Amino acid sequence: MKKLFKNKIFKGVVGTILCVCILLFAAVIGINAYMISFSKKNFVTVDELKADSYDCILVLGAGLWSGKPSPMLKERLDFSLEAYNKGCSDRFLVSGDHGTKSYDEVNAMKDYLVENGISADCVYIDHAGFSTYESMYRARDVFKVQKVLIVTQKYHLYRAIYLAKSLGMEAYGVPADLRSYSGQSKREIREILARNKDFILAKTKPYSQIPE
Repeated sequence: MKKLFKNKIFKGVVGTILCVCILLFAAVIGINAYMISFSKKNFVTVDELKADSYDCILVLGAGLWSGKPSPMLKERLDFSLEAYNKGCSDRFLVSGDHGTKSYDEVNAMKDYLVENGISADCVYIDHAGFSTYESMYRARDVFKVQKVLIVTQKYHLYRAIYLAKSLGMEAYGVPADLRSYSGQSKREIREILARNKDFILAKTKPYSQIPE
C-alpha cells in the first residue's frame, strides 16, 4: 500500500514538472514569436527613408577585431552611412561597450564614421551601452531621443525595436544584412533567450543607476 502511494506521489511530481516545463517552453516560444510580429512592421529599407525623419541614427556595438570594428559591426556602420546619405538624420549615436580603457567599441565606431566622411561633431557617443536595454534606455533618458532609426542585423533588430518602443520612443530599424556569418545558428538560439529576458525588462522597466 505504501509503495503504491509513493508511486502515485512520484508520478504526480513528475507530471507536474513536465507540465511546468511544457508551459515554460510554450511561453518562451510565444514571447519570441510575439516580439518578432510586433517589431517587423517597423523595419525599413534605406531606399524608403525620408529626409529629416529621425532624431538620430543609432548604431549598436558588435565587437572589435584588433581594435577595429568587427565585420558584423562594420556592416552596421556601412548601412548607417547609407541612411545618413539619404538625409534621414544629421547625427549618429553610437552605443557600445567602453567598460575598460583597453576596450573601446564606441570610439572605434566613431573613428570609422569619421574616416568615411562624417564630421566628428555629428557623432555622439554612448560609452555605457553594455546591453541593448541600456542602449535604448540611455538613448531616451541621456540623449533625449524621441524618434530613432536603429541599425543592426535583422536577428537583433526585432529586440532593439521592441525595447525602444516599450520605452516610449518612436522606433524604426534598418536590417544590416549583406552576408551570412559563421555561428549564426548559435546567435539565433541565444537571441530567443535574450528576447525573453528583454521582454521581462520591458515590462518591469528597471531604472538602475546607469553611468553617464
